Amino acid sequence: MAKKEHISETPATQFLRKHKVPFTEHPYDYEEHGGTSVSSRELGVDEHHVVKTLVMQDEAAKPLIVLMHGDCKVSTKNLARGIGCKSVEPCKPDVATRHSGYQIGGTSPFGTRKALPVYVEDSILALETIYINGGRKGYLVGIAPHVLVDLLGAKPVHCALAD
Repeated sequence: MAKKEHISETPATQFLRKHKVPFTEHPYDYEEHGGTSVSSRELGVDEHHVVKTLVMQDEAAKPLIVLMHGDCKVSTKNLARGIGCKSVEPCKPDVATRHSGYQIGGTSPFGTRKALPVYVEDSILALETIYINGGRKGYLVGIAPHVLVDLLGAKPVHCALAD
């Protein structure tokens, strides 16, 4: 019998288990700056189903999380318009880590250090299964997208730009 690779808990997996969310675990060989193209290739899934967790801030430097398809970019202009802000920009890596409690490349929307408002590209919610960071580099979890709305109160937005 093949030995299953042991995956230690993260704040994200603790959060999912506590809320009795069914999820599948998908470790892969992480490549620095490889992004979702590497994780989708390693897992053998469509990059459109891999969701990146982006920590951004509004013009008042209030942090927020944006969940976006792996093969798309965020239109910060459309996002700001959609959430009623003047502007939105990505946080610097150290600021993002301070807000989320996760390292860049391992940021999950689940189990963040502070409760942050979460916005999700609306077309993500139409997918059957999404693969999202499980709280560590090289580790995604497969979940049903409705979990984002049910557990995180994620608000649908339309701000995707094809990559």
